[in-house]
Amino acid sequence: MSRTALTEPPLLSLRNISKSFPAGEGQRRVLDGVNLDVYPGECLIIAGPNGSGKTLLMKIAAGLSDPSEGEVLYRGIPPRAAELYAGLGLVFQDADAQIIGETVREDAAFGPRNLGLSRQEAVKAAEEALETAGLAGKFDFPSRRLSGGEKRRLAVAGILAMGCRAMIFDEPFANLDWPGVKSVLRIMGDLKSRGHTLIILTHELEKVLALADRLVILHRGRIRENGSPPEVLARLCEDYGVRNPLRSVTRVEDCSWLA
Repeated sequence: MSRTALTEPPLLSLRNISKSFPAGEGQRRVLDGVNLDVYPGECLIIAGPNGSGKTLLMKIAAGLSDPSEGEVLYRGIPPRAAELYAGLGLVFQDADAQIIGETVREDAAFGPRNLGLSRQEAVKAAEEALETAGLAGKFDFPSRRLSGGEKRRLAVAGILAMGCRAMIFDEPFANLDWPGVKSVLRIMGDLKSRGHTLIILTHELEKVLALADRLVILHRGRIRENGSPPEVLARLCEDYGVRNPLRSVTRVEDCSWLA
């Protein structure tokens, strides 16, 4: 647990979140009574195999899907959609699905414009965010011609340009090569050092666990473990479908492709 958890109330709370879908003559429950708090400034990793419910849970957290049961609280109260959208950004696994603008600058300015900023204000916010994301030299570059890692950093820039201080990364290393993974890890580390709240959904713990303050294991729609990375790995069950990275290295601090 991060130190901020001891001194501040949760930024985001998921209370008894369940989600079911029609299946034949009945219902298939994908999430089952999930309770989770996320604290300001912490880096939380949610790990689990494909189909465990990670992406669906975070879509509910970000206001993109409604739960069948339970509620989402943002800073202690049920948020209006606009408040949640402005405070919590989601970086999709498919980076191309998040690209809207023709150029890098236009794409990063789209969110601020939707929030009501003038064109001049939106461009200024976009350019500052792109500098933070390491894309300062590509303002006029065609968005869809970026590399995979650059597209994810562009998504981060668009979220930063809207003033979001909390960010969800859904399988951020999917389909990236070594340089792409490292570029995304660098921006994650930079955001954490600046006090941003990060929620990272991944099954590739060996690449990023060194950044985590807390590790949650989600399996078949339920939270099975929740604690500091060393504590959770010490009691990790193989049945949960998450590979223990400490089979390859000796310390959690070495679980990073930047190490």
